Amino acid sequence: MQTIGWDDFQRVELRAGTIVAVDEFPQARKPAYILTVNFGDEIGLKRTSAQITSLYNKTDLVGRQVVGVVNFPPKQIGPMMSECLITGFYRPDGAVVLAVPDQAVADGAKLA
Repeated sequence: MQTIGWDDFQRVELRAGTIVAVDEFPQARKPAYILTVNFGDEIGLKRTSAQITSLYNKTDLVGRQVVGVVNFPPKQIGPMMSECLITGFYRPDGAVVLAVPDQAVADGAKLA
């Protein structure tokens, strides 16, 4: 594992946000959803794709808070432009478990 300095960590904007919309993403190479996440007034809405279809259905995701990196440059993923990265953990079977706050926080709250 490569170590990083405190300054490196501070440059990563990990923020809490609430999923406000979930759409199918049939053009993705692996099963995925397109998520629209509200990161609060300062950051606003951002879209991304997430390969979380094996553990989560669309209706259970809307209204759920997640943790996302909001200061990556936009990245083209098939026909959509990803504007953030939602964080999660890989299980041995390849499924992704979302990293989430264990209590409600304000959208846009920064991970300390």
